[in-house]
Amino acid sequence: MEAKKTVLTYEGLKELEDELQDLKVNRRRENARKLADAREQGDLSENAEYDAAKDEQREIQARIDEIEALLKNVEVIDEDEADTTVVSIGCKVKLLDKELNEKMEYKIVGTSEANALEGRISNESPVGAALLGQKKGKTVKVETATGVLAFKILDITKAK
Repeated sequence: MEAKKTVLTYEGLKELEDELQDLKVNRRRENARKLADAREQGDLSENAEYDAAKDEQREIQARIDEIEALLKNVEVIDEDEADTTVVSIGCKVKLLDKELNEKMEYKIVGTSEANALEGRISNESPVGAALLGQKKGKTVKVETATGVLAFKILDITKAK
């Protein structure tokens, strides 16, 4: 079975690469200092600082492993080449929530980049998946856990 592709924009790829670099260089070094300081305090069997530093070491390594696994099978979307005739990954879409009569704007990104609070929704989320391939002016209905939502696509632009 082929591993699932990780869809990223160039911005998302850079963020992950920067985080990986920070984890491998800075966070590991800080953690090594904490472990050394805790060891100097003597008995490790009852040393809470040592236990906390070991837990942090495991968390750092788990995140490094997670990022490296994502980056092994990545597909980078070039936002400059995004087709703005339809909603696609890497574009920004302006919507009108028909029920609330509220305008909103989202950038469609891969799952690992998604953060709705920052205006980035996943291509695999209910709203993102329903919008993909749709044209400006179209009203899209999205089934969610809270009911059916309707959004009118007001505009589709390149994300940059």
